[in-house]
Amino acid sequence: MKPGAKSSSPSSSLSSSSAKGNSRMRTTMRMNRMADSQAIDVQITNAQRTQKINRHWLQSVVVELFAELKIETADLGIKLVGAREMARVNWQFLQHEGSTDVITFDHAEPTMGNSRRKELHGELFICVDDAILQAQEFDTDWQSEVVRYTVHGVLHLLGYDDLKPALRREMKREENRLVRRLAGKFSFAQLSRTAKLRA
Repeated sequence: MKPGAKSSSPSSSLSSSSAKGNSRMRTTMRMNRMADSQAIDVQITNAQRTQKINRHWLQSVVVELFAELKIETADLGIKLVGAREMARVNWQFLQHEGSTDVITFDHAEPTMGNSRRKELHGELFICVDDAILQAQEFDTDWQSEVVRYTVHGVLHLLGYDDLKPALRREMKREENRLVRRLAGKFSFAQLSRTAKLRA
């Protein structure tokens, strides 16, 4: 399945446990920024064991992405999951079998017409296992795939769509542009490095 199976159905809270006994692997980090009428709230939950994730680094990437898109108000949850959990979410909310790379849940009020938003409210479920598989298929690395899925999901939350060929091409162009911009500012390999604690 292509990135961004989109749904407006509400999902369970990012902080709730989807599988009993897995609370040990769940780590959540939240970043709030309020300044000059800007309200940015990003919550990242790592609920998979395949790869170590530097959540602080991923938050920095998301904040830079918001700046590039001129997003002033955001309430975004990102949940990094394994293939089993993604397959469960995919079936529960979209009635699609199997895992997929990213699922977007848009919790914002619908907008009139085809206008692009400058604020967002939603959740992204990103499958790290799928990122690893697709990285092998497209001769890239899984960290780049995770960043791409994040960009793709945010674009969905801003009103981009990929159901029709013309809209898909437009979205893909913007996705590629944003991934290139982020690659110029960040080393994607740092996603897999844990942040060093300062004394």
